[in-house]
Amino acid sequence: MLDDRTRYLQLAFNDDLATAARLVPTLPKDPRLILEAGTPFIKREGMAGVRGLRALWPYNVLADLKTSDGAVGEVALAAGSGASMATVLGSSPPETLNLFIQTCAYYGLDSFVDLLGLDDPLDVLRKLRQPPGGVVLHLGRDEEGTRGKTIQYQHVNRILSKFDVAIAAAGGVDLKGASSAVFNGASVVVVNVVPPGMPWAGIPSNEDVAGMARQFLAAIA
Repeated sequence: MLDDRTRYLQLAFNDDLATAARLVPTLPKDPRLILEAGTPFIKREGMAGVRGLRALWPYNVLADLKTSDGAVGEVALAAGSGASMATVLGSSPPETLNLFIQTCAYYGLDSFVDLLGLDDPLDVLRKLRQPPGGVVLHLGRDEEGTRGKTIQYQHVNRILSKFDVAIAAAGGVDLKGASSAVFNGASVVVVNVVPPGMPWAGIPSNEDVAGMARQFLAAIA
């Protein structure tokens, strides 16, 4: 489980296991560093990819399932593959959200509700039987190039005034954005490891990923 007094960097791998296997051994062995099996990574590598990340990393591994249905089975798969955290889409039915959170608690996983595309997080959180471990304020990859769209930090205080949850900030986060995220109340900053030449914000996988990870960890300390 995450420590609510700690700020974490979450490195999201969205390419393949071979890329992760090359980069992970170079990363600083810091418990504040969460490795994410991103949704494209899982679609490409399956649960074998999650198991591969777990074999490479002794600390938290997040399976970015973005579950929308079948919560019990998907959480069981993630838990059986060594994940310690997992995500569900906030736009899922309340039954799915509640089953996801309940099943994560059963297996000892931190549950995160991804608020991608949603205008008001409280509309989602008020319907839950128990709060999740955290929520993700998420500017989607397809939204990054839209002028004027940003991570909606105005929701942080509204959420924290009613729910004891971690706040993760994801989507186009650079070093300056990481400092802004923690200033605005986020305790998890999500940064993508991106294939070279792709237009998405993040750390290109052919650059000094370990060095950039150290800079991000220092920026959020």
